[in-house]
Amino acid sequence: MSSFVITVDGPSAAGKGTLARRLAAHFGFAFLDTGALYRGVGLTVLRQGHDPADEKAAIAAAEGLRAEILSDPALRDEATSRAASIVAAIPGVRAALLNWQREFAARPPNSGRGAVLDGRDTGTVVCPGAQAKLFISASVEARALRRFKELEARQLPAGGEKAIYARVLQDMQERDARDQGRSISPTKAPADAKVIDTSDLTADQVFDQALAYVMSKMTA
Repeated sequence: MSSFVITVDGPSAAGKGTLARRLAAHFGFAFLDTGALYRGVGLTVLRQGHDPADEKAAIAAAEGLRAEILSDPALRDEATSRAASIVAAIPGVRAALLNWQREFAARPPNSGRGAVLDGRDTGTVVCPGAQAKLFISASVEARALRRFKELEARQLPAGGEKAIYARVLQDMQERDARDQGRSISPTKAPADAKVIDTSDLTADQVFDQALAYVMSKMTA
């Protein structure tokens, strides 16, 4: 690759997005949330009235994905997250988005200095030749609590905190099963990645570990 590429993979709500954005800002690299591409496909399918598991509809949505949808606030909705996990398991959807991601990494929109890609398979499939690979993990309970707090901050609907947390935990467990069990690009740590478990770490502690690792790769 002509640019320095950092991949940041991991399951939902592990903290990889926060870390990836912070690394991109620190180094002045271009940032790509690859999950937003799948969320965009999932949201498009839902708005068209189709089932996210409908391969034909999902592939068509991926092939016709417009950049404008990537800034839509609805991308963060739980229904969109569930749909994204479903469409991401469809080989045709992944194939439609793969070249776009690789092009971004090879020729980022910042004069080629570097790129940070945040996703599920950026270090294993999208950019296996990336110079620095991070895999950010956390227990499913810790991740569900983080997602619950995000929802709480956005004013939870009536139904009781315990019931809502239980639903978030169940959704996350089901999403993990889909992401880790799919035959195409399952979520897993690259063999040469730096793995950081964020369950009991602050964002600053995670960043410090990641930064030290990336710097070691830059100076190697």
